[in-house]
This record gives sequence, structure tokens and C-alpha cells, in this order.
Amino acid sequence: MISVILTLGLIGCGGGGDKTITVASKDFTEQFVLGEMYAQLLENAGYTVQRKLNLGGTPVAHQSLLDGQIDVYPEYTGTGLLTVLKLGVMNDPQAVYDTVKQAYADQFSLAWLDPAPMNNTQALAMTRARAAELGITTFSDMVANASQLVLIGPPEFAEREDGVPGLKRVYGDFDFKNFLTVDPGLRYQALLNGEADVVVAFGTDGELAAYDLLSLIDDKRLYPPYQVAPVIRQAALDANPDVAGILNALAPLLTDATMQRLNNEVSGNGREPADVAKEFLTAQGLLK
Repeated sequence: MISVILTLGLIGCGGGGDKTITVASKDFTEQFVLGEMYAQLLENAGYTVQRKLNLGGTPVAHQSLLDGQIDVYPEYTGTGLLTVLKLGVMNDPQAVYDTVKQAYADQFSLAWLDPAPMNNTQALAMTRARAAELGITTFSDMVANASQLVLIGPPEFAEREDGVPGLKRVYGDFDFKNFLTVDPGLRYQALLNGEADVVVAFGTDGELAAYDLLSLIDDKRLYPPYQVAPVIRQAALDANPDVAGILNALAPLLTDATMQRLNNEVSGNGREPADVAKEFLTAQGLLK
């Protein structure tokens, strides 16, 4: 069970150096873990932290920043590029980061801190046995074998531009043998049970590591990078400039493998995000 801590009283800080920061997250496992990490790092540095975890999707989180209801939350460079700024797909990680950082500063007075190396991009994965049987390691290989493959994923993957339509645009026309639409929580077990051949995933899903799945290579680079970084109101950062150093210390530690493992502790092993975050930060020497 995920603990959602509702906060009352003052919202946001942004001025006066009162050492109070409102940390938020979006509404899925990885965001809960990252939000807790940000909160615990700031508390460790002497800040009073108000938590607004499980806030909702990207539009809600972004608008809450603009309204000053929150000060900082974890965001992904690809989400900023496509969903918030509505720019075209770019593939170079540094160029994507530089673009969103500058545009957020110019348009919203929001600051992007340092990005982590992890990439929570849209992914497609298979069991290693099934992939080896068909000789599949890339999206192109998958498309060439699509008529033999059952895909499983959320219903919207059939309609979204970064779903089947995008795959066809970049990799050419094809049809899967079938597309099973399921609740996200059920897709991995169905794959392991042999009900499907390919699962719609994200690059840092804990299940990829837990089940030793093969994440197929996006060899024609359909998807942009989705590195995560803290996005903070510039006013809050100006009032508390040491926040940048506190949160940037975490960035280089968040690799794909690390984030998969931490996510699996919550989604696979049922642990609380706060406990997983504290254990990791302590092991890394970031908490006193």
C-alpha cells in the first residue's frame, strides 16, 4: 500500500528563506520513490518538507508548479519535450536536455537540475527464450516477425503516436498476430505465462530486471530519451540555492539498473517507497 501524505498549511515557499520546500510526484511507482528521495535529502539538509506525492499525471504536476502549489517534482526530458512543450522528437540526450531546460526557463520560469543517466523510455520487451527462438533483438526484428507475435499492453498503445501508429510510421506497415489489452499490473504475468510474446514496458520497470526480460533495441530511434531530473520553480531555487547541490548529488547514481531494482522493491516486493528511498540513500552515504 502506498502511503500518500496530504499536506495542509502553507504551500510552497519561494521567498523569505524559510527552509520549507513542497516536494511532489506523479502517480506511479518510480515517481513515489524519487519524490521520497528528494524529500529525504532536503530534510537531511535541514529543510521542512511538505509532501504532495501521487499528485496525478504530467498536466497536473506541471500546472501545480506554475501555480506555486508545489516547488519541485521529478520530470523526464522526453515528457518535457513532447508532452509539455509539444516539440518534435529529438534523439540526442544532451540536445533534448538543453532544449527543455532553456524552454522551461524562458516560458515558465522553471529550472531543470542535473539529469540522471537512467532512461525511462517507452520500451518493448520479450522473454529471452522467445526472443532467441525467433532471433529478435531489435524493433526491426520484431516488426519482421510481427505476424507471429502477440503484443500485450494498455489499450491506448494502439492509438497513441508513441504506440503502434508511431511504430508503423518509423518501421513500416505491419500487423501483430494479436494485441491483448490489459491493466498495466497484469501484463508481465501474462507474458511469463505465455499468453503474449511482447510486452509494452518502460525502460526502468522493475519487472525487466526481476524477470530477466530482454528490452528490444529501438534501432531506428523512434523514442526520445526520458532522463529524469528535478524541475523546480526558479523563485524557490533563488530563495534556497543550496537545493541544487543537494538534489544534484543524487543524479549520477540513478542508472537504469539501479532504478529497475528500486522500482521492483516497491512494485514487486510490496515495500513502501519511503523505506526503499531511505535504504538506498543511506547506503550511498547521502543521509547522515
